[in-house]
Amino acid sequence: MTREPLGVGIVGAGPVVQAIHLPTLARLGELFEVRNVMDVNPDVAAAVAGRAGASPSTSIDELLADDGVEVVAICSPSAFHAPQVIAAMRAGKRAVLCEKPFATDREQAELIAEASRETGVPVIVGAMHTYDPAWLAGIAEWESLGADAHTIRSRVVLPPNSRFETSATEVLTPRPSSGLPDLGDPSVRAQMVFGGVLGLAVHDLPLVRRLIPATDEVAVVSASALSPWGYEVGLTANGRLVHAIGALTEQWRPTWELEVVSDHARMLLEFPPSYVHAGSATATIATSARTVRFGPYPHNGYEGEWRALHAIATTGSAAAPSVESLIDDLVFILEVASAASATARREEAR
Repeated sequence: MTREPLGVGIVGAGPVVQAIHLPTLARLGELFEVRNVMDVNPDVAAAVAGRAGASPSTSIDELLADDGVEVVAICSPSAFHAPQVIAAMRAGKRAVLCEKPFATDREQAELIAEASRETGVPVIVGAMHTYDPAWLAGIAEWESLGADAHTIRSRVVLPPNSRFETSATEVLTPRPSSGLPDLGDPSVRAQMVFGGVLGLAVHDLPLVRRLIPATDEVAVVSASALSPWGYEVGLTANGRLVHAIGALTEQWRPTWELEVVSDHARMLLEFPPSYVHAGSATATIATSARTVRFGPYPHNGYEGEWRALHAIATTGSAAAPSVESLIDDLVFILEVASAASATARREEAR
């Protein structure tokens, strides 16, 4: 039996929606149809909704009252995520996708979990790397080997995000540059590292948490702000070493890698940068006996998360990740961000 596409309502119509979600949904026309786009700026709402042939809204109440909206994507600023996710659940929608982070603290996350249990409406977090088919194939192989990681490295080196936003969006004008940050100011260093963890490292930290047995013994041992923009964070988690570096530079070649090392195996994941629709990552696993490679697959993690949302909405919430696991990811990310920020405040600029 042919199933009608699910009606999508999108809350927030900024660069991520314009450059990522709308093109992704356009490729998934057999699964989804965008029916309502909400933004507090009525001109932006109308322009972006017009591209998708959808109705514009300027309030979430208006969007949730649209009977054509069956699933909701929360793409607003993070401070609004938790109440908007809960509102979508209580409106009786079939499923919710929320951009990361889906809450700003554990208390908010627990309120989402309570609403999900009460309404039966599942939620997934738009952490696209967790839905990348190369990651899913690579981690399955890694775990089948019984490999126990002792070192994990995340390396993200990208041109400034405004390049991607400018080339991929038309409605919103990029924010003007305010000049180079003063890394001699401890508060600036702290803010840069905190923002870097929540802006870039956040994509890989759920993967890191999957690779370590527990996160009840996390200690940030070093954290620095990098000029002109970037972060470097070193931490230990249950005896495992995690090193994360992220930078926006003028170099031409984007790099987004996650390297995982055990005594007997090494896995290297190479992701395409954000805003680029270039298929999946690749995952290469090497042991003394052989080397195997997964990917690139035709679709990336952005498409993967929407496909997962469709499966959850049409087959039931049993297919959804547990809200408890999403809370554990969130707490881990916030703990790392907070501790790294405090450490960077004390350290000298680099």
